[in-house]
This record gives sequence, C-alpha cells and structure tokens, in this order.
Amino acid sequence: MARFRVLVTGGAGFIASNFLHYLLADRPSWEVVNLDLLTYAGNLENLQAMEGHKQYRFVRGSIADKGLVDRLFQEEGFDLVVNFAAESHVDRSILDAAPFIETNIAGTQVLLEAARRHATPRFVQISTDEVYGSIARGSFTEESPLQPNSPYAASKAAADLLCRAYFRTYGLPVIVTRSSNNYGPYQFPEKLIPLMIKSARQGKPLPVYGRGENVRDWLFVRDNCRAIVAVCEGGRIGEVYNIGGEEERQNIEVVELICEFVARELKKDAADLRSLITYVQDRPGHDFRYGLDCGKIRRELGWQPETGFSEGLKKTVHWYLTHDEWLERLISGAYLNYYARIYEQGWR
Repeated sequence: MARFRVLVTGGAGFIASNFLHYLLADRPSWEVVNLDLLTYAGNLENLQAMEGHKQYRFVRGSIADKGLVDRLFQEEGFDLVVNFAAESHVDRSILDAAPFIETNIAGTQVLLEAARRHATPRFVQISTDEVYGSIARGSFTEESPLQPNSPYAASKAAADLLCRAYFRTYGLPVIVTRSSNNYGPYQFPEKLIPLMIKSARQGKPLPVYGRGENVRDWLFVRDNCRAIVAVCEGGRIGEVYNIGGEEERQNIEVVELICEFVARELKKDAADLRSLITYVQDRPGHDFRYGLDCGKIRRELGWQPETGFSEGLKKTVHWYLTHDEWLERLISGAYLNYYARIYEQGWR
C-alpha cells in the first residue's frame, strides 16, 4: 500500500471531510495537510475526529494565495495533492460567478503551478459530471466533449482543461475524477438532500424546481472517497475517471423518498410531509439529466459502488436527524437570506 505525504485542499467541506475520515480509518500512514479557507460551507466541526492526530495538520488559507501555497509546497514536500477546494453550488454561481472564477479556476492554476515548480509526483483534481452538460439518453464517457451550462460547471470545466494543459505542456502528473451527485453526512444544507431533510423535520415547505422531473445519478460519499483513494494509488497519469453511483432518480422521487424516511424516523405521516412539497420557478439553464459511464474505473482499478441509494439515503436521513446541534451551529443568517432571495423573490 502506497504511503503519501498529501495536501488535501478544501478539507473542511463536504466530500473532502468525508475523504479525511476515510483516510484516518483506512490509510492511517498517510500524512495530511488540510488547506481550507473556511468559507460558509467549510466547517472544522466536520473534522473533530482529526484533532490531535499526529498525521494531520490544518492550515487556514486560500488555494489562490500564491505565497502561502508555495511556502507549503516548499516546507512539506508533498507526494500528492488532492484538490477538493471549490465553490460548488450552481444556484450561487448564477447569482454571482466571481467567487467561482477566483477559487475554481485561478486557485487551481496556483496549485498546478506550485506542483510543477516543486516537482510533486501526483496531482488529483476533483471535478464533476456537470462539466459534460446534459444528456437525454445514454451516458457520458471520459472522452465526451465538455459542454457546461452553468457558471459553476464552466469554472470546473476550465479547471479540468488547465489540468490537461499542465499535463500536456509541462508533463505534470495530473489525474482528474468526475463524480455524479454525492450525498451523505456533513453536506451543507443548501444542497437538495440535506435541505429537504431539514425542512421536512421542521414542517417547512419543500421547494422543488420546475416539476421535479430533472434526473441525477446519486453516489454515496463514502463510495466516492473509496474511488478517489483508488485513483490516488493506482490511476494512470493524464487520465480522467468517471465515478457514478448508477442510481438515477428524478428529483421528485428523491424528495418523496426523503419524506418517507423522515416520517419513519419521527413517527409521522409521510403524506403530511409530502403535502409540504412546493414547486418553484426553475433555475436558469437547469440541466435535465446527467449520466456517467463508469466502465473505465471498474476495469482499470476494480472499483464499484457498494451502497445502494435507498440504503445510503436512510443512513443520511438518520445522520441529519441525530445531528441537530451540528446543523443549527452551521446555519447562518446569510444562508437563510440567500434562500429567501431565490424562493421568495425569484431569479433577478
């Protein structure tokens, strides 16, 4: 088993914090530096289990800070960079794309350049299926063209292309992963699943875009963490790997299933929770369906998802319903005002 001195960026966020928990349990020999700016979705409480761990160090800062990033690379001599750091919410990117350009594009370039200057042996860029755009039928392969349809997706596609350019021009050992919709513990409650769990528990409206017919493939976050570790240890340099759960659902199906599981946990009537579903104005440029062909990572690295959607969603609902204090400490007035703007005032 490979041992790495690794820089994980954005480690206080959703997927990356789950990744760090996975490393602590399954790769305890890895030495980790976590670089995170702690913006609204970054929460050190996600990483309480890491506190005092001799293989772990936290540094607060931005991946776009050239001086800080270069100093870390020089001091630490990283074997591996795993870049999770990103502005990641489509709705926010529609309201203001500037932070997405700063972090997702400029920040990625700063990391790539530092890795090039310090001859880092491996750089794994964490991307998204949204860079491919929407597909009515079939699935995207790693060779499919990039056709992003939101400012968020465009910023991630640009970062992917920078990674390709640094590999082709400089020979930087870069690998890109593109996963479908992740869900699980520690996700900020602006995303569909935690937002619906929170609202259902509180008896508040469950806002669903359009008619809820948009289709997403759902991937339990631990399965994505397993896949990323497999790519870190055995992925081919210069390649892209799709990572999907092969669990496609319409958004309305997901919301209705959440109502059922929340009702079971709280001993309520699922019909009462479903009555809270409120259809709201669809967001601009809303991709209808995503679909990933994950044959490459299966063939080359032997990875496949282990957690079915129903099982994973039950676990996720239970986690949120038993972590009230975590959720309440996380939610800010800015978060509440943000959703009021979208759902009450519309897109302006």
